Amino acid sequence: MNPDHHVTRRKFLDTSKSLLGTAAFASLMQRDAAASIPGLPHFTAKAKRVIYLFQAGGPSHIDMFDYKPALRKIHGQELPDSIRQGQRITGMTSGQKSFPCVAPMFNFEKVGERQTWVNTDILPHTAKIADKLTIIRSMNTEAINHDPAITYINTGTQQFGRPCMGSWLSYGLGSLSEDLPAYVIMISVGAKPGQALFSRLWGSGYLPSKHQGVQFRSGDDPVLYLNDPPGIDREIRRSMLDGVAAINGQRFEQTGDPEIQARIAQYEMAFRMQASVPDLMSTDDEPESTFENYGPQSKKKGSFASNCILARRMAERGVRFVQLFHRGWDQHGNLPKEIRRNTDGTDQPAAALVKDLEERGMLDDTIVIFGGEFGRTIYSQGKLTKDNHGRDHHGRCFSTWVTGGGFKPCDYGETDDYSYNIVKDPVHIRDLNATVLHNLGIDHDRFSIKHQGLDVRLTGVEKAHIIKPILA
Repeated sequence: MNPDHHVTRRKFLDTSKSLLGTAAFASLMQRDAAASIPGLPHFTAKAKRVIYLFQAGGPSHIDMFDYKPALRKIHGQELPDSIRQGQRITGMTSGQKSFPCVAPMFNFEKVGERQTWVNTDILPHTAKIADKLTIIRSMNTEAINHDPAITYINTGTQQFGRPCMGSWLSYGLGSLSEDLPAYVIMISVGAKPGQALFSRLWGSGYLPSKHQGVQFRSGDDPVLYLNDPPGIDREIRRSMLDGVAAINGQRFEQTGDPEIQARIAQYEMAFRMQASVPDLMSTDDEPESTFENYGPQSKKKGSFASNCILARRMAERGVRFVQLFHRGWDQHGNLPKEIRRNTDGTDQPAAALVKDLEERGMLDDTIVIFGGEFGRTIYSQGKLTKDNHGRDHHGRCFSTWVTGGGFKPCDYGETDDYSYNIVKDPVHIRDLNATVLHNLGIDHDRFSIKHQGLDVRLTGVEKAHIIKPILA
C-alpha cells in the first residue's frame, strides 16, 4: 500500500473532525443546485421543467398527424423518383423493386378551433386537446436507423458517449428538489418490445456522473440497491455515510478529483431518496378520478399510463427532467393493427397528463414533448394488401407535438402531398432542442463545456435555430 494513501485510525479520527461536515456540505450543494452553473439561466425562463414522452421506434406521422387528402388518390401508385430523389434507404427495403404508396387506413378529421388534421380513430383523446398543442410536421434528421437516431435526438450527435438533454439540464440548472434526482427515466413497452434501449441514452457522458438519469422501475424496488439490507436502520446508515464521506473528503483533498464530490452527493441523494421515493411511487393517495382520466391501464405498474401519473407526481415534487421511453413503434409490418395497439396505451394518458398539468396550474411552466426519433415512409415495406402493410424508417420529415412552457399552440411546418419531403419551415432535431433550451432560459450557443479542446453543446457543432414562430 502506498504510505501516502494509508489512513491510520488516529489520522482518520483527527481528520474526521473537519470532514464529518462533508455530508452537510453535500446537502448544501443539493439545496443550491438551481444555481449550479454561474450565469444560468441566461435570461428569464418561461419553463422550469420538461416531461419528454419519447415514443421509441419511429411513430408513423402519416398515420397520426400529417394527413393529406391527396394520399387517397395516390394509394397503390409507385412513389415517383422525383419525390424520392435518390434518398438513402435502409437495408430492409433496399432490395425492393417496387415502392407503392400507402394512404392511411384510418379516419382523419379536422378538429379544434384551428381545424387541424388528427387521426381521430386512434387518437380521439389527443384530438380533444389539439388546440393546446404545437404540432410540428416538419421535423427532420439525417439518421435512418434507430440507435443512431435516438442517440442523435437525445444527445445532439450520432456518436456514443455524449451527455443527453436531461444531463445537460441537470448540469446547467440543477435540481428543484433536495430529495429526488434532477433527471429520472422510466420505460414502458407498447405493442411489441421493439428496439433495445441502452442506458447511455440517459448517461452524463463527459459531465460529472451525478447528472446521469436515474432509472425508476415498476414493482416493489423502483430504484435498484436503494433499500438498506436487513438489520440496517436509518441511524446506522447515517453513521456509515458520515464515515464514508470523511474518507472520500480526505481523498478529494489529496487528488482534487471532482468525481469524488459527485460520489458524496450521490450517496447523500440516495439516503434522502430512501424516504422520498416510496411516497412518490405509491399512488394510493390519488383519487379514483385520476385513474379514470389516465385510462384503463393507469393502475398497471410499468404501463405508460401509470408512468404518466408518476411523471406528474415527480414534476410536482421538483424533478427537473422526466423522460418516459415507450417502446414498440417500429412497425415494418402489420402497421394498422400494431399502431392502434400502441395508441390504445398512449393516447389517453398523454392527453390526460396535459390536462392534469393545466388544471394544477403547472402547464405554463412545464414543457411536454411527444415524439420519436423519426417517422415512417409513405411507401409500403413488403407486400401491400387491402388491409395490411408496413412502413420503413423515414427521417426526412416526421411529426412531434409540444405544449406548455412558452410554446404557442399552432400547426407548424408543411410536407409535400406524399408526406415525404418538407416544403415549408423545416425543423431539425437540433432546432427543437435549441428551442426547448431557450424556453428554459438557456442560450444554446453559450451553453457549452470544453472537451478534448472543443466547445461541445447539446445542439452539436452545426448551427441550430430557435423556432421563433412557435414561441408564445
